[in-house]
Amino acid sequence: MQNLNTVKSYALEEAKRHVLFHHHKASGWITFAKKGSDGSWKQYHYQLAELASELPNWIGNNIFFSQNTFFKPQRRIENIKQLRALYVDIDCHNLNYDPHWVAEKLNLEVFQEDIPSPNFIIFSGRDLVCIWLIEPVPYQALPLWKAVQNYFYERLEYVGADKKSIDSTRVFRIAGSVNSKNGEEVFVDYRHDYRYGLRELQAEYLPELTLARQNTSKKPGRKSKVIHLHNVRSLHYARLLDLVKIAELRDYDLRGHREQICFLYRYWSCCLTDDLKGSLDQMLEFNSEFKEPLPKREVERATRSAEKAWKAKSDVKANEEAIAKGYPGAGYNLKNATLIKWLEITPEEQQHLKTIIDGNEKRRRKRERDKLAYREKHNAVTREVYLDQQKENTEDKLWQLKQAIKRHPNATRKELADLLGMHRSYLYRLLRQL
Repeated sequence: MQNLNTVKSYALEEAKRHVLFHHHKASGWITFAKKGSDGSWKQYHYQLAELASELPNWIGNNIFFSQNTFFKPQRRIENIKQLRALYVDIDCHNLNYDPHWVAEKLNLEVFQEDIPSPNFIIFSGRDLVCIWLIEPVPYQALPLWKAVQNYFYERLEYVGADKKSIDSTRVFRIAGSVNSKNGEEVFVDYRHDYRYGLRELQAEYLPELTLARQNTSKKPGRKSKVIHLHNVRSLHYARLLDLVKIAELRDYDLRGHREQICFLYRYWSCCLTDDLKGSLDQMLEFNSEFKEPLPKREVERATRSAEKAWKAKSDVKANEEAIAKGYPGAGYNLKNATLIKWLEITPEEQQHLKTIIDGNEKRRRKRERDKLAYREKHNAVTREVYLDQQKENTEDKLWQLKQAIKRHPNATRKELADLLGMHRSYLYRLLRQL
């Protein structure tokens, strides 16, 4: 018994060091997951302050935790709150490589040459995971984060890097746990505690993105592949967030558009993550939130073409055929007008979206920008004063929201919005800041 308690105590200390080293001063929800012996998957979500009391419950076989945090307890791409790390999972066993041999090979051939040295390496039993901690950045930086992720993956592909492992919602094994596939204990090799800046990494390893950001004037000629992919990825992410926003604005009553919305979610998620299974799982969870969800088998079948279109984007022949027909390339290249028509997006809804907007909404936003510029130019109000006023107003609304939640802890979001006399979409933005 004493020996068993010693083992558990050691595993807990290893897990605590690993999680707290990774999520030091983290904000948002951290996901913990366990894979059962029957293949079942259970996951729970905790704030950083809860980990001290909850970690003892996460000792044993096949325990995982998320590398980034979420603004609500759902491990989905649109819920990312903080991007806190870059990582690459290397499947050594697929190539019959010993993980320690691979780690030493990377020390000699890659680290500090092609890519920086990772903060730590997780030896997960049969494989290893390289982790680079970064100064936390918000969800808006996901396209840039993905570009750097892809660069690191490409440099490690020759030793078995797994492309499916580099999506933003990924979980990895925790130190002190056991990999039941071979009975090996998971342990971490800590290297250093310096947190990299995402822009710092981009400037050093993807300088073309820096130049593209500085020079926004349109010039003839085709942009580099890196810049093109970054721009497309940014558009896909903005559109996926718009899709979720539409669901929120309609209080998840999406009858008449459920198949189309699920199809678009699955397609854009594939484009962002390169993970077919993960995209399907997240789409199914999104569908489950609808007031009237589509049956699982029906929605899988109805959206299967999303995967086919995503695969075509990487097919040379499919791209050649698409270009010959006048399209930019394979896959779905949908115009805003098409999306607005498909989903029957109203002018009022467009005011809350980022990219799926028509000409009228673009002109309305330009008029608002022009008005602000005019006020600044004629000293009607300085930009600093205007922003201070907006901040003060937001802080007041946040205080009102906190008080309403205390008074009505069981109120729905719609009920809270009605109590405070605000639109539900504005309430959702405030909830993100709590």
